Amino acid sequence: MKKRKVELVVISDVHLGTFGSHAKELTNYLSGIKPKILVLNSDIIDIWQFRKSYFPKSHLKVIKKILDMTTKGTKVYYITGNHDEMLRKFSDTFIGNFCIIDKLVLNLDGKKAWIFHGDVFDTSVQHSKWIAKLGGLGYDYLILINRFVNWCLKKLGKEPYSFSKKIKASVKSAVKFISDFETTATDLAIEKKYDYVICGHIHEPKVVTKTNKNGSTLYLNSGDWVENLTALEYNKKRWKLYKHINTIETEEEDLFEMDELINQQLIASVVI
Repeated sequence: MKKRKVELVVISDVHLGTFGSHAKELTNYLSGIKPKILVLNSDIIDIWQFRKSYFPKSHLKVIKKILDMTTKGTKVYYITGNHDEMLRKFSDTFIGNFCIIDKLVLNLDGKKAWIFHGDVFDTSVQHSKWIAKLGGLGYDYLILINRFVNWCLKKLGKEPYSFSKKIKASVKSAVKFISDFETTATDLAIEKKYDYVICGHIHEPKVVTKTNKNGSTLYLNSGDWVENLTALEYNKKRWKLYKHINTIETEEEDLFEMDELINQQLIASVVI
């Protein structure tokens, strides 16, 4: 298969080790590209919710694929975030073409790109971590239920439906948080004279120019590989928001695997 050559690819919020991660789709995407630089903008492995009982082969394949890319010349930056914060103790570690860092500034054709996850703007992560972890667990099970519902809808010939997107759109505090997040990130980028500011964390893919009284910057968010299945690509001085087309039929095997795991957990809780 001929691979697309891309100068820079940014992905985030893959959440390997959780029910909602679309690992197979991500492996397919990575297999079709040949980037000079790959930025993993945090929450690639969900250490918060890691379970020995659930880490499928498809999730391991993503890790193997990324490591294979480093051996073939791709420079890989792993930026730490809240769900993989344990890796921060290894910040500024460089092993061949792979390195772990907390933030990154790249020069792209004479323009400066500031890349970081964005969890530093989330007060629940900074001050009430147990609430954030509980919310993450609830989100994971919501996604699991949503995938089963969408599988049923597909069998009935109907369009898929996103529970979390509906909740985000209807809850004013969630809408305000996303707006405040984008404003804070862009205001800081303009102050620091960065041409691009690239984040993840909020699972809202976007490419938009933001302006205030001090100037303007291009705000980009890579989205996630739980619901949106998106990535940012930079090539020939242009940014593109890549959207992977999800085929729900491939999820049937995963749904049965997840269902078996849940049954095991329920039995264990009854026995205890």
